[in-house]
Amino acid sequence: MGKFHKLMSNLRDNRRGNALIIVATGLPVLIGGAGFAVDTAQWYMWKRELQHAVDQAAYAGAYALTQEQIEDQYQARAQYEYDNNVQKIEGFDTTPTITLSDYAGGTDNSVVVSSTASKVLPFSNFIWGGNATIRATAQASFQQGNTFNACLVSLREDGTGTQIGGSATVNAQCGLAALSCNDDAVVIDGSATVNTDSIAACGTIDADGLEDVSTEGVQGLYDAYSDLTPPENTTSREYKCSGKGNNKQASLQPGTYDDLTVKCTTVLASGIYVIDGGTLDLTGNFDVTGNGVMFVLKNGATIKLGGSGQGNKLNLTPMDAADFAGTPYSGQADDLSDILVFEHRDNNPSQDHIFNGNSNSLIEGLIYLPDGNLRINGTADVAAQCLQISAYTIDIRGGAFLETLCPTDESTEAGSISPDVRLVA
Repeated sequence: MGKFHKLMSNLRDNRRGNALIIVATGLPVLIGGAGFAVDTAQWYMWKRELQHAVDQAAYAGAYALTQEQIEDQYQARAQYEYDNNVQKIEGFDTTPTITLSDYAGGTDNSVVVSSTASKVLPFSNFIWGGNATIRATAQASFQQGNTFNACLVSLREDGTGTQIGGSATVNAQCGLAALSCNDDAVVIDGSATVNTDSIAACGTIDADGLEDVSTEGVQGLYDAYSDLTPPENTTSREYKCSGKGNNKQASLQPGTYDDLTVKCTTVLASGIYVIDGGTLDLTGNFDVTGNGVMFVLKNGATIKLGGSGQGNKLNLTPMDAADFAGTPYSGQADDLSDILVFEHRDNNPSQDHIFNGNSNSLIEGLIYLPDGNLRINGTADVAAQCLQISAYTIDIRGGAFLETLCPTDESTEAGSISPDVRLVA
């Protein structure tokens, strides 16, 4: 027993033997850890490259779907971007799947791209006997851009800008727009009928049955005429009728009128008519004709357009570019052409303007009332080839009938939204 104790004591004191045992015991773990680290580094490199490739592919496919000219090529665009971002895993990756998917309540409004890479690695193959496989998926949502044109534009930036109620009928395929960013920027209620291709508002739109043509939350809607200054005509004029009985007639020349209320058959020569503080009242039971005219409202002037319903005729067309030749505004002819009524932005106090109309009315051009509220009454019956209205507020009520056949591309540009593409997963 003494010899055995001495042997054990000698082994205990021999550190070289202890180290040998420790190294022999830990060597498999050390080698395995090194092998696993090498394989893990490979997996990480593959995963990083594969994820970048599917991210870029999803983004490219979604962007293509925001562009009308290439939207049918979205899968090819996604595949091209995927291929250009694959290098280290080229040859053992799969062909990516590229599909449309619903996102955030939308329908087919995102692109999903997924792919895998699979390859034998020494250590992992030794452990579980098979390929190491990684997977990557990316999802990009998209919203198409759009330019909004409109022939009925309310310029108020808060509250309700456009209201159509009662049994009114509005046929304006050229579009409606409201700059208000509040709730109920556009309200179409009651039994009103509206036929249009587009309704755009910064705020919300309350219009049952028109959801498919309505776009809410449009940032950047604007007043296309906000930089224009209304022209002047300082020649002082008075409205007078000459003749007797049914032969009374007023032949008017451009200039500034304190008041212009028709009291007989009236013909207006082409040019600029400034109404300074009074009323432009064309609702009497008299025929009124004015081809190539512009009415400018200032100092609280108001308008009353339309006939009395007694069969009188109202025929008004705006100045075109050629009509400004020889005037101080010839350099602005293109900007001012086609404006029939131009209200000063500080037409204090702000006014309520009335549009009655009747079936004999022919009113063309732009009625621009940036400081005024335009009410189209239940007696109105207005059909025009290209009538446009931009007013602080627009209120169409009762049994009013308003139809304008302006082509969309010729109506007022009210703003646009840029294409939006986001990587969401």
